[in-house]
Amino acid sequence: MGQCVTKCKNPSSSLGSKNGDKDPSGKAHCKKGGVIGGAGGGVYKEDAGPVCTKSAIDLLANGTKKMEEESRTTPSHLEESRKESAPDGEEFSVPRIEVLFGCYKDELDDAILEEGMERFCNDLCVDPAEFRVLVLAWKFQAATMCKFTRKEFVEGCKALRADSLEGICARFPCMLLEARTEDNFKDLYRFTFQFGLDSEEGQRSLHRDIAIALWRLVFTQDSPAILECWLDFLTENPSGVKGISRDTWNMFLNFTQVIGPDLSNYSEDEAWPSLFDTFVDWVVERRKREEESRCTQALTGSFETAEGRASP
Repeated sequence: MGQCVTKCKNPSSSLGSKNGDKDPSGKAHCKKGGVIGGAGGGVYKEDAGPVCTKSAIDLLANGTKKMEEESRTTPSHLEESRKESAPDGEEFSVPRIEVLFGCYKDELDDAILEEGMERFCNDLCVDPAEFRVLVLAWKFQAATMCKFTRKEFVEGCKALRADSLEGICARFPCMLLEARTEDNFKDLYRFTFQFGLDSEEGQRSLHRDIAIALWRLVFTQDSPAILECWLDFLTENPSGVKGISRDTWNMFLNFTQVIGPDLSNYSEDEAWPSLFDTFVDWVVERRKREEESRCTQALTGSFETAEGRASP
């Protein structure tokens, strides 16, 4: 992820837990979780990374003193070239985006890393483990968890037409609505798989526990009826699966859209991943056991009632 922090890949740490335990393989994880940074609501430490002399909100609300001085010394035609206009007439400034990036940038790397992400999320009043942060990472097209490069941050803010914390916060409702449309959600869903990979290690599949955590997260707004059953299956792991491939991840979205919650229209003859065959067999067996259990309880209750009536 960079020179200064370890990759956030433990689902309990990378998606909101304050624990920084290592996984059974001994791989180190960052101690503060979140989709893009540290645990939400963490206390800001003054020695953690570069610090703005004022709060980021005060610093950027209407332009810094530095920006005011710059506007007096910069020819008007050059100043205008550094601004862009949104369709509604609202202007955003690329230099102000750069200033905002600098407030959270790492001292040694030209990117926002773990400590900066924690402060960034805290200043945005969002929990790093929540869906809004995943959507923000999607809009920024972030390649790596716990990191925003300068280009990702600047281009992402330009796409949002926001150059301040208030501007980014104001875009959240629109971003959430945008993520609900079929095509956009499909794009977000596929982005989430790539986002969860450890690109530095050349991963091609998601660790099972990471995939479970990301499935819960990406389906925050619209959870398919079969999701919890699917995640129970993966947690119990009767098939011994260790990783989720890109094909399995992508096909599960199709599965939720095509196959009904009762699984009655599922066919093994169709081109589903073999893991889905195992899942359907597991569900059928579990439902059979649950039905037998209900019948046994009903018979036991009836027998006890009959005995009670027969007693003097």
